[in-house]
Amino acid sequence: MKTLVSLPASLCFVVALAAQAQVPSRGELLYSNHCGACHSAQMHWRQKKLATTWDTLKAQVQRWQGVAGLEWSEAEVEEVARYLNETIYRYPEPARVGLLAP
Repeated sequence: MKTLVSLPASLCFVVALAAQAQVPSRGELLYSNHCGACHSAQMHWRQKKLATTWDTLKAQVQRWQGVAGLEWSEAEVEEVARYLNETIYRYPEPARVGLLAP
């Protein structure tokens, strides 16, 4: 009987974890809402891409948010750059160099 009582609680915990894992990051939301209409995945994989390191990726995010007049904070620029880096580029980030992946 004790197992039956704890099973629903465990199931709720698993469902809550699954729902939490699907929440998009702030960087993903900013990119999807403001950049995704013009930038397809093909844009990031082209031969003449300007983002070739973490610093140049961040600089391109900064540049294009300015062109679009978005007035993002430094934190928002970094969040979008981190989202792109985690999903597409995979450049070493200065704060993350030498750290093991979780």
